[in-house]
Amino acid sequence: MRKIYFNGNFITLEDKKDVNAILIEDGIIKKVGAEDEILAYKDNDTELIDLNGKTMMPSFIDSHSHFIAVANEFLQVSLKECKSFDEIRDKLIEYKNRNNIEDGKWIIANGYDSNNLVEKKNITKKELDLFLPNNPVVLQHQSGHNGVMNSLALNQIGITDGTESPEGGRIEKVNGKITGYLEENAFIQNLKKVPMPTIKDLKEAIKKAERTYASYGITTVQEGFLAKELINIYQEIINNNEVRLDIVGYVDKNIIEDAENNFPKNIKKYYNHFKINGIKIFLDGSPQARTAWMREPYNNDTNYCGYGTMSDEDVEKAIKLAVEKKLQILAHCNGDRASKQYIDVIEKIKNTENAKYDSQNIRPVLIHGQLLGIDQLDEVKKLGIIPSFFVAHVYYYGDVHIKNFGMERASRISSAGSSLKKEIPFTFHQDSPVIEPNMLETIWCAVNRKTKDGLSLGKEEEINVLDAIKAVTINAAYQYFEENEKGSIREGKKADLIILDKNPLTEEKENIKNIKVLETIKDGETIYRAY
Repeated sequence: MRKIYFNGNFITLEDKKDVNAILIEDGIIKKVGAEDEILAYKDNDTELIDLNGKTMMPSFIDSHSHFIAVANEFLQVSLKECKSFDEIRDKLIEYKNRNNIEDGKWIIANGYDSNNLVEKKNITKKELDLFLPNNPVVLQHQSGHNGVMNSLALNQIGITDGTESPEGGRIEKVNGKITGYLEENAFIQNLKKVPMPTIKDLKEAIKKAERTYASYGITTVQEGFLAKELINIYQEIINNNEVRLDIVGYVDKNIIEDAENNFPKNIKKYYNHFKINGIKIFLDGSPQARTAWMREPYNNDTNYCGYGTMSDEDVEKAIKLAVEKKLQILAHCNGDRASKQYIDVIEKIKNTENAKYDSQNIRPVLIHGQLLGIDQLDEVKKLGIIPSFFVAHVYYYGDVHIKNFGMERASRISSAGSSLKKEIPFTFHQDSPVIEPNMLETIWCAVNRKTKDGLSLGKEEEINVLDAIKAVTINAAYQYFEENEKGSIREGKKADLIILDKNPLTEEKENIKNIKVLETIKDGETIYRAY
């Protein structure tokens, strides 16, 4: 089936001017141009779609999130709106009763954040034991980097008062007794011991996750850390061709051979909408949880700078593995000290293995980069590192960053403006399920830089709307080595498109987050329609 879209505003992100119609066929953009020119290609098999003045542009590309974790949230209780220990108690008990969860069954909660609680401290196993004494309970922090477990959960995964904190993580203890709060590697590694949902339940949740992404205009998503525990899930949905979005996976460095053996058709190329593009490593934690690794101490603490989660040697091994396999490397770096570690190791490998290292081959990505230093950007550019900024931190956590780092350092988070001036290609993401994958809200954050309390945070880092759009379209396609297939409206590219009710380039920048995605089109077929 051929389709012609006409009578609309087209944001092509290409040099070609005066585009007001496009022809698509077999999932590909065939012709782009003036309306009269394109309508001349109409035949009896052509469907004409009148946009009636609405805006068509390339669909959004998610440059970092956790797809299965987004699906998992449909099987968990959300604490995102909770403002106190009492509200957490009520949510947990209501969830158990509403879902008829038997004693002994695990209850997983997401969206927990002590910064939002009136108590301004972490809940402990003591409170959770009182709330739900007969179920193992896990509260996952909104950042995904820490959480709290009750006594039953701790017992089942083998954590006791005598358990030592792992390297790059912390098991909190008071007077030698565990409180239930786990941080970084102590939480992330032990969370893997929690039983996974059934494949049947997950497959239903995956359908809901796909619709969520599509409702925000996203047609390419990321599995930002494909651990061994997720292999069976992906085999099931890929072998049965059950997803319509393109999913780009980044695997735990320790399971490269497992990935190659289990997904031989998916290495660096799509098969049934899934490909494995590279390796993911974590070099620090979360700035709002005060675990990001900094060059200078946090506010009100003369010695504490957070901490790293990998040794230089292990980072070097991971990057060398990516170079050897010709895979991309993604590194989670929030603090400027973590960014320094990543930069230094890449530079060392480049200098010692120049014949093998090619930044264009692995396109190293620095994920989050909240406190990436302005003084570090020249090295980032020289080494071909792509910063992927979680720019919505400005709104969601900007006020917390001011408290943790002071106004001067906080105003430099997500340094898109400085990167743009240095002509460094960058992308934006939401790290979903940390926040909703709302791309228009992210664009709004990048061009307005307002905190929840209404403060202007780093006006010099604001960018214009067009450059913000590029960060979630054509730049994101470049990050995935797909700039010749996606990210703009050009003849020969995939017909991955969206229709908006207003044009973000002409709308007042304060109103961009209110623009609606009316339709999302993947490979020429509508996969979401709001009307």
